[in-house]
Amino acid sequence: MRHVIALDVGGTGMKAALVGSEGELLHQARRATGRQRGPDAVVDAILDFAAELRAYGEHHLGESAAAAGVAVPGIVDAGRGVAVYSANLGWRDVPMRRLLGDRLGGVPVALGHDVRAGGLAEGRIGAGQGADR
Repeated sequence: MRHVIALDVGGTGMKAALVGSEGELLHQARRATGRQRGPDAVVDAILDFAAELRAYGEHHLGESAAAAGVAVPGIVDAGRGVAVYSANLGWRDVPMRRLLGDRLGGVPVALGHDVRAGGLAEGRIGAGQGADR
């Protein structure tokens, strides 16, 4: 079944879902960021979690994800796919889009700011759906 990986990274935890082509929730999971082990450990935790989600999709849904989207806190350069700075996670200039794309076998990856991504989702499929903008 065609699906994408959605991953929201917070200061202490990560929330993720596999979402079908009609917007249906196919799977959801949570993990700790492991930030107490340092910024590199957080990046590793994100990459490992994404790989687990990819494997889940392959095994339970019959195919790899078509794409992935990750939302992170802090300053994000979405155009370059770089997590520029995050005080909560201790990051500076993490090329998250490239790292995730490589780990997920080259699927397209979108990187965004967590609050902006949440607002966009509310407007499109949540409480703000249909509101005059």
